Amino acid sequence: MKIIAAYLLAVLGGNTSPSADDVKDILNSVGAEADDDRIQLLLTEVRGKDITELIASGREKLASVPCGGGGGAVAVATSSAGGGGAAAGPTAAEPKKEEKVEEKEESDEDMGFSLFD
Repeated sequence: MKIIAAYLLAVLGGNTSPSADDVKDILNSVGAEADDDRIQLLLTEVRGKDITELIASGREKLASVPCGGGGGAVAVATSSAGGGGAAAGPTAAEPKKEEKVEEKEESDEDMGFSLFD
């Protein structure tokens, strides 16, 4: 990740095709280790490609990754623990509606004194 960050910093600095030495210089300036094999792997993967297009295609790929809150995993765990796999199917498909619990604000009258008394 730090190698990618160093490469992107070089590109943002105006170097459209940073070399391995450019990436190493950036990493060394912050005291990070520079792994030559990983730097070469990154440079071969991005050679001849526009960085903005790479970022855009990465965003499209990430958009297809499910990133739910874990509600499905809880339903699966519940169904496997209870042994009723058929009964858990419809409830796992339907999203639960979260209840909004509003907390009552404490008033100064309940404490018997006011901040400005």
